[in-house]
Amino acid sequence: MSATSHETRLRVRYGETDQMGVVHHGNYVLYVEESRTNLMRDRGCSYADLERRGIGLPVRKLDIRYRLPAHYEDEILVKTTVGRVGAASVAFVSELYRIADNAHLASVTVELACIDFAVRARGPIALPADLRTLLERE
Repeated sequence: MSATSHETRLRVRYGETDQMGVVHHGNYVLYVEESRTNLMRDRGCSYADLERRGIGLPVRKLDIRYRLPAHYEDEILVKTTVGRVGAASVAFVSELYRIADNAHLASVTVELACIDFAVRARGPIALPADLRTLLERE
């Protein structure tokens, strides 16, 4: 697991909340996806680059532990680290905090499988060596 975390700051938009101003649970998935894709881009390998190479990283497992609600206009800090890097998969771990009071909002682990878009069955393939190197970098 990478010791350094990537930080993404977000502000909760009105459309991400219910009538009570509480963030809908599904939006946490979007928040961690934003942080994960930013981490990869900052390490030199964007999702767009991977897809142009014919490689996909679909979600195969998602685990969310909700702790406290986020509300409309809260500023959120998402800290994401690379977790386990397997032969054909990678896991990312994200912690979400409300910036105003440092309240821990949620913990999320997302596991992605590596696939080749050209293969119709789209079973897992080995992570490309260059991607593995970027993911394992501190």
